[in-house]
Amino acid sequence: MTKLPSLFLVLTLVSVFVCGFGKRIPILSFDEGYSQLFGDDNLVLHRDGKAVHLSLNERTGSGFVSQDLYLHGYFSASIKLPADYTAGVVVAFYMSNGDMFEKNHDEIDFEFLGNIRGKDWRIQTNIYGNGSTSVGREERYNLWFDPADDFHQYTILWTDSQIIFYIDNVPIKEFKRTAAMGGDFPSKPMSLYATIWDGSDWATNGGKYRVNYKYAPYVAEFSDLILHGCAVDPIEFSSKKCDTTSQSLELSATITPSQRSKMDSFRRKHMTYSYCYDQTRYKVPPVECVINPREAERLKRFDPVTFGGRRHHGKRHHRSRASRSEADTI
Repeated sequence: MTKLPSLFLVLTLVSVFVCGFGKRIPILSFDEGYSQLFGDDNLVLHRDGKAVHLSLNERTGSGFVSQDLYLHGYFSASIKLPADYTAGVVVAFYMSNGDMFEKNHDEIDFEFLGNIRGKDWRIQTNIYGNGSTSVGREERYNLWFDPADDFHQYTILWTDSQIIFYIDNVPIKEFKRTAAMGGDFPSKPMSLYATIWDGSDWATNGGKYRVNYKYAPYVAEFSDLILHGCAVDPIEFSSKKCDTTSQSLELSATITPSQRSKMDSFRRKHMTYSYCYDQTRYKVPPVECVINPREAERLKRFDPVTFGGRRHHGKRHHRSRASRSEADTI
């Protein structure tokens, strides 16, 4: 196995091969890389700490956070979501520094939005930089599998120049930094979080369907936890040791023609919302948006009011309690 620089948490012999890196990246046990964030006994460790169960009940949700701050990296987990009636339930796997930068925080989100029985989970991505919460960068997708049936890998790759979201090593969203964005691109060290909580006010059909605790506890299972990045000093935010890491990440962030084909196919078949095409929110797309005519036409057919510029009647936007912008449920 390739020897990694000392700044990495090489703390276990268990590892996985990550597409794009050409080497094995270590999987951490919970105690080696994470701490409980909230939830008391609603967080339970399994398999000698190699798996974590987060549960939501009437009393509380639960969550965990990385022990270190990271400036760029590859962050991944295999996740199995709760089954059956999950309306109002939100499971999040994300990076943030909101605890340190309350008014100008950065954030990179995977959010899983529950649904009523017989309807599928939906997945949402979002990005904030320098507190730019007024510019929601949400995209929402259906999945080609049932995420409650088995584990699937969800990954955030964050470099100085771009952010890529992956599902099972298939890129689903590429977000490139542009000069015009200024500070809107996440650029400050962040921690990695995983949480489950009650988002009844907005998560399912804009709050129409709420969490029903008759079906509790809702349990989200996490395993194959990966923190592969540059850990920085929480006081000085020193990044001098990150040069080698950053170069490696930039190389791995190159999407191959095969991956791009899979990404285009995924977005064509499964994307149900993108802020870049939302004409009710943005008369002119945000500066980082690259308009794909095929995506634009498909979304326009899917929802001609939101994406076609037709007159808008009464739709409102909702924001979660974690300051994430939320467009109306598609």
